[in-house]
Amino acid sequence: MSDLQKVSLSHANKTISGTVVLTGSKSESNRALIIQALSQGSVSVANLSEAADTVTMSEALAIASDSSATGDRTKIDIGPAGTAMRFLTSFLSLSAGSFELTGSARMQERPIKLLVDALQTIGAKISYAAKEGYPPLHIDGTFEQTATKVSIPGDISSQYISSLLLIAAALPKGLNLQIAGELTSKPYVSMTLDMLRESGIEYQWNEQTISIPAQSFGAATLYVEPDWSAASYWYAMVALAKEGSLFLPGLKKSSLQGDIAIANIMTHFGVHTTFEEGGITLQKSTLTGDPVFLDLKECPDLAQTIVVIAAALRIPTTFTGLETLKIKETDRIAALQNEIGKFGCKLHEDNEIYTLDTEGYFAPKELVIATYEDHRMAMAFAPLALHFPQVTVEEPAVVNKSYPDFWQHLQDQQFNLVW
Repeated sequence: MSDLQKVSLSHANKTISGTVVLTGSKSESNRALIIQALSQGSVSVANLSEAADTVTMSEALAIASDSSATGDRTKIDIGPAGTAMRFLTSFLSLSAGSFELTGSARMQERPIKLLVDALQTIGAKISYAAKEGYPPLHIDGTFEQTATKVSIPGDISSQYISSLLLIAAALPKGLNLQIAGELTSKPYVSMTLDMLRESGIEYQWNEQTISIPAQSFGAATLYVEPDWSAASYWYAMVALAKEGSLFLPGLKKSSLQGDIAIANIMTHFGVHTTFEEGGITLQKSTLTGDPVFLDLKECPDLAQTIVVIAAALRIPTTFTGLETLKIKETDRIAALQNEIGKFGCKLHEDNEIYTLDTEGYFAPKELVIATYEDHRMAMAFAPLALHFPQVTVEEPAVVNKSYPDFWQHLQDQQFNLVW
């Protein structure tokens, strides 16, 4: 599928029903793999994600484990996998060997200086192979801890914080991590800590400081829950369908994933969630059309899906908490503005408040969507094939990053796909 440039989607009866079995959470899987590697065999992982990012992480860890402490610098190329870049930056600092950690052209434009600064503060030997503050990185794993306290801003990617927390127990002297300012995407930090606790790691979180003493991992099996981010696209399909009822196995009310917020958010867009034994049922419900205000600070990965739904349904919606979207796989704000503009909608920005304007909305016979090498752009816009006669998605293979079965699952739901 990687060589195919576009896929055109349509749906004859505009109805969604039955069951969709989602892959394991990419967020949980990538954390679990780092924990497993640090545990030296004490921790095992079940229901690992099939996402390309998780495969990349697994392969990178295998390369790191095979590297020599005295040999040449080992190159690890993680492509577009942002989570892998951030988690491996910390992990490789504790690994025997010398490494060059690099990625795609876009990855080399994504900043990593704050994480590198924090690691250097505690003794990591990291330097920049090209541009200051950006990958590729040269990392020498001859770590000697020089400090136990480090501060990092809370309003940047939570993956920086999780990266440090994941290695904290393996540090010779442990770590006291001070979060400066307001914490963005707190659920992802909580996920990291919960998974560490499941693996036998004790910690304390008092106000702005998280303390993890040096300690060993216990024997544990981390079961990876299905991916709530992937579930969000099925919420979109139920919202946009004429009729919709869908069962998603394995998702639970006590989820570690921040993107469970989609269940509550989608009540504003006509989808009701019932938590049942063994999963959840999504049911299309009455749409009020009332104005909606959403703070997506703790679940920014849902933003594209929700903006597209709100635009298609012409629901007046105001958003905050989207600051991190500009430094993701693409500038997701600009990408959304471009693509919803193709059916007459606008997303206005005013001092970090985003307002959806659907006054110019129209229904095109065919909508052609650019994906900007961003998996979430493809999957956020694909459900519009239930709303417009035909939607064409460019570079459809980008979905492999997080949800490789996405197009097959759409075919299973009676979408007509023309490659």
